[in-house]
Amino acid sequence: MTWNEMQPLLRDGCLDTLFMVWWSAVWTVIGGLPLGILLYLTDRGGLLQNIVVNKVVGAVVNIARSVPFIILIVWLIPFSRLVIGTSIGPSAAVVALTIGAIPFFARLVETSLREVDHGLIEAVQSMGGGTWTVIFKVLLPQSLASLVAGLTTTVIALIGYSAMAGAVGGGGLGQVAINYGYQRQEHG
Repeated sequence: MTWNEMQPLLRDGCLDTLFMVWWSAVWTVIGGLPLGILLYLTDRGGLLQNIVVNKVVGAVVNIARSVPFIILIVWLIPFSRLVIGTSIGPSAAVVALTIGAIPFFARLVETSLREVDHGLIEAVQSMGGGTWTVIFKVLLPQSLASLVAGLTTTVIALIGYSAMAGAVGGGGLGQVAINYGYQRQEHG
């Protein structure tokens, strides 16, 4: 296959990959940030200490994080079909990418929040600040740099995961690599 024949495939693959990574990153932040905050708040000594909730949510997060992504994406094919209406293509891959990345990002959020100086939290509480004030005026602003670093790490992981999504019909550069590089053995 010549470069002129390959260019449109690579362009479309890049656009599909960007679509998958962008939307799964957006949904991952929407789902993972509150989950990470919940894990932090319900832990021992947290503002909403609830060990049972923390252990149950923590166990679900740990189990979800430990499932290899290629297995997760195949396992979620029926769920993608239910949510999106199809089990192939970039839109269907966003579902599995998001579900795979939310627990990963939630743990990074929890770790970022643990880095905030507890003295700041106590100061806000002593001035009458409630849980929401602590979250939005102390925890999130003070951990912003670490949260951005965690999001960057998550996006890099999503790029790698999106290549695996191509192995099961998710589109993107992964599917180009499988269809042309592997199946047709066009190594160039």
